Amino acid sequence: MRATASVLLVQCLLAISHAWDCQEVVNIKNLMQIDAGLGQVVATDTSQIPYYLVGDEWIRLPGSLKHITVGPAGIWGINKADSIHKYVAGNWVQAAGLLKQLDAGGEQFIVGANVDDTPYCLTRSATVGYKGPGSPLPWTGLPGSVKYSSCGPFGCWAVNKNDDIYLMSLNQDCQNNGWRHIDGKLSMIEVATDGSVFGVNSAGQVYTRDGITASKPEGTGWSNVPMYMPMKHVTYDLGRLWVISNSGFTMVCTH
Repeated sequence: MRATASVLLVQCLLAISHAWDCQEVVNIKNLMQIDAGLGQVVATDTSQIPYYLVGDEWIRLPGSLKHITVGPAGIWGINKADSIHKYVAGNWVQAAGLLKQLDAGGEQFIVGANVDDTPYCLTRSATVGYKGPGSPLPWTGLPGSVKYSSCGPFGCWAVNKNDDIYLMSLNQDCQNNGWRHIDGKLSMIEVATDGSVFGVNSAGQVYTRDGITASKPEGTGWSNVPMYMPMKHVTYDLGRLWVISNSGFTMVCTH
């Protein structure tokens, strides 16, 4: 009874969050990471079980993954050994290289970072054409040092080990103009298919970047999205903000 009352209190508090209407996702527990893009939602839980959302049902995918991403580049994942996999015809196909995090939100190219925080990019042609061992995978090293990166139509955002925030213009051939420092501090950051940017800081507070356009990809400033409890992961797509709390709740919010 006490646990039920706590859940109801959480839902009531979240429902009044500055015009964000948040509801608990009740049919899945203990998510560790979630990603949304092009109308699709994927996630992994603390047991490293990957899922794909169909309607209101979370369908278990094969394999074991600590990180999963979906976007224009397809569905990709990373296991506990940092091995990279692409979802092809209902199964995971291993790809060359080792990364601790990657993102499929770019214009059909992939970005990611390895255990040493070295960032990499995989071109559109290699990403889309990868079918399995034997397909070329020319990973391109990017400048700087980042622990988490994510791309959208107006650029790629990243954070480093000090939670500093950076923005890079990156094309389908991984050509870039280097990182540009952006004000603020975040521990993780995600870019939506429409270019929206959301992130979480070390205190578990959620922020969104205002004023992002094609002509001003850096935007104008950060706005807090009140959540009334610490969060650890966030993703956004098609008007839905998905957040995972430090205590294990998963919420979906609409504005």
